[in-house]
Amino acid sequence: MAIQVPTELLDGSVLGLLTQQDHYGYTLTQEVRQLLPISESTLYPVLRRLKKNGWLETYDEPYQGRNRRYYRLTASGRDRLVEIQADWQDFNQAISQLLEGKTDD
Repeated sequence: MAIQVPTELLDGSVLGLLTQQDHYGYTLTQEVRQLLPISESTLYPVLRRLKKNGWLETYDEPYQGRNRRYYRLTASGRDRLVEIQADWQDFNQAISQLLEGKTDD
């Protein structure tokens, strides 16, 4: 896939994954990378921004002598996800129409 993923859709992808369960950074990256062409270094700034905006919170869990930082969706993160999903529906419909050569004329 050669299309660059817009920031809002990358945010929504992360928030959507976190509705099912908490993840640490590496597993989030691997889940997203299964479907979208992103590098590992791309996701960490996204996670920091989402946390700064209050859409995620973090906690640490010990694992093999080290701590793993887990990300959890907040209530405002769920609200933000609903907004992104609505925006995506509108955007997807508009792009699909344009790619099919259709307009409202």
